[in-house]
Amino acid sequence: MPAMRRPVARLAAAVLATGLLVGGAGPAVAEDARPTADPSAPTPTAPPPGGPPQGSGPGGVTVGGEELDTRGTVVVDGAPPLPDEVVAPGWLVADAGSGAVLAARDPHGRYYPASTLKTLTLLTLLPLLDPAEVVEGTVEDEAVEGSRVGMVAGGRYRVSLLYQALVMQSGNDAANALARAAGGTDVTVRAMNEMAESIGAHDTVAGTPSGLDVAGQSSSPYDLALVFRRLVEDPDAVALLRTPLAEMPAVEGRSPGYQIQNQNPLAGTPGNLGGKTGFTDAARHTFVTAAERDGRRLVVSVMGTENVPRRAADQAALLLDWGFAAPAGTEGVGRLVDSAADASPLSPTPFPGPAGVVATPAPPATDDGQSVLVPVALGVTAAGIVVATVVGVRRAIEVVPAPVSRAPERPGPRRPGPPAGGPRPPRARPPAPGAGSPSTRP
Repeated sequence: MPAMRRPVARLAAAVLATGLLVGGAGPAVAEDARPTADPSAPTPTAPPPGGPPQGSGPGGVTVGGEELDTRGTVVVDGAPPLPDEVVAPGWLVADAGSGAVLAARDPHGRYYPASTLKTLTLLTLLPLLDPAEVVEGTVEDEAVEGSRVGMVAGGRYRVSLLYQALVMQSGNDAANALARAAGGTDVTVRAMNEMAESIGAHDTVAGTPSGLDVAGQSSSPYDLALVFRRLVEDPDAVALLRTPLAEMPAVEGRSPGYQIQNQNPLAGTPGNLGGKTGFTDAARHTFVTAAERDGRRLVVSVMGTENVPRRAADQAALLLDWGFAAPAGTEGVGRLVDSAADASPLSPTPFPGPAGVVATPAPPATDDGQSVLVPVALGVTAAGIVVATVVGVRRAIEVVPAPVSRAPERPGPRRPGPPAGGPRPPRARPPAPGAGSPSTRP
């Protein structure tokens, strides 16, 4: 990070960490310490006994409204009956335009996200990396756990292709390579957590860029919907999520090249804007998606479910149909917040820009522990107050890990097809070793 940007990032982080009320009188209030991931802790291979812990925002507030402070189901007034086939323990349906939550079950339960966490990876890295940059594959990419797109050491892959591999085939090797391009896994995970905090996703704790479980890693139906809502506001992200086919390049002596296909189970359904599956033994099946019909956009997340009697994606499809049948324009039983300021118990003057604008992180810093993400632009007046108040303050948040797990995604076959956006019909190629998204499997 350039020298002139480091103090700004440090001050922005200090403001978020201490809950300083910019422009108001009275003392600063320290917000509760965020949980953190602990890769050194044991990694269970099943969901936590008794269900996931419930998350909350700064000071114990319920992000999105008090009606979402429930482990049960809440539904907006005047809506049709919920589909009986929706059996997931955690899910949420929201209007992506207004942010109104139409219905939810255990919205702030901190479930294991599995590969749906890759949506946060994409949201974090899109502003940071040049799509034309070329990343060379490594032995570590080849050996990564779980689902892989089949990168090989010495192969040369554009960042834009790695983005496609990340969301189309849930490539953990692509996640590893993208993190390396952004400054390393530790830097990327720190940026992901700062991005989550900046948008108000306080139930989310990233421990890996891929979603492989580590102790303390989590997200919630609310947070997955919050992240995916941000993604589908970006036309470039929607183009990535909807890419049907892409081609991995040949690597002389290692791979003849092959094609990958989008494994979003709802691709091709009416108005679908993209989806991301996930599966680990600890997370079970997770899914997040969005669709647009008649000018109205909905986002749906499903967590902690099984493929019998219905897959996570099929339950999400039922919830989308239900949501589009629900009254438009409702205030909802809660709302998806637009920024971290909306989740603060102090209701401070918001730092972010207009609602719906994705926070743009600064380039990664060196490994001196400084913030790698400027959550949002500070106003001139706010910056002056902050400088006068907290200059020199560094973030020192004590973290409390939660017991979560690390389990690989289940392997799946890769299907051939033509590359996305290519001017010529591609050749069919055999798939490389690895696995695609496992969430379409039992």
